[in-house]
Order: sequence, then C-alpha cells, then structure tokens
Amino acid sequence: QVQLVESGGGLVQPGGSLRLSCVASGFTFSAYPMSWYRQAPGKERELVATITSAGSSTNYADSVKARFTISRDNAKNTVYLQMNSLKIEDTAVYYCTARLSMTNYWGQGTQVTVSS
Repeated sequence: QVQLVESGGGLVQPGGSLRLSCVASGFTFSAYPMSWYRQAPGKERELVATITSAGSSTNYADSVKARFTISRDNAKNTVYLQMNSLKIEDTAVYYCTARLSMTNYWGQGTQVTVSS
C-alpha cells in the first residue's frame, strides 16, 4: 500500500534552517508529482510547495518563496523540503502528499517549531 514517511522536523530558532525528508513506497514514485503541505494550530492545511515527477518544475506558496526549496531523488523515492530563514509563522506540522488516481495520500506529518 502507499506509504509516506516524513522526518527531519524539530525545534529551531528564527533564522535557522531545517531539511525535511519524505520517503515514499507502494507506488511508482518517479511517475507522480509530490507536494508538501503544512497545518498550523487553529488554521487550515495549506499547500507549501509542489514538484513535478521529473523534478523539472516547482511551485511555492508566496509565503515561502525564496526561503524554501522542494527537491526529489527518484532513485531514493524521496522528496525533500529545504527550509531556510525560518520564521515563527512557519511553525506547523508538515506533511508530504501524493495524488494517485484522484486520491490524496498523506504521511503522518513532522512537527516544525520555530521559537526563540
């Protein structure tokens, strides 16, 4: 079955960096675009970044442009989210997701807390 396992979250000070990873299994990873979402307490889940199946094109939410970078390694079935210049408002649970046959699959999420 489809599995998405995120890791790399943690506590970081404002201005710091983290790299999230998401290892996928149960489907042909290289054939599908992948996305990262996040959900802060009391807020709706929001799309952070998307990358095409070959990694040739990416899109970002305005709030993270120029600070976050999504990438993927199809040989490792892994998608990454490099987060730089982190702000307090980036605090959230981060999820990777794949959309297969009109169904969205989600990982369990990884907590990112930005605090001084």
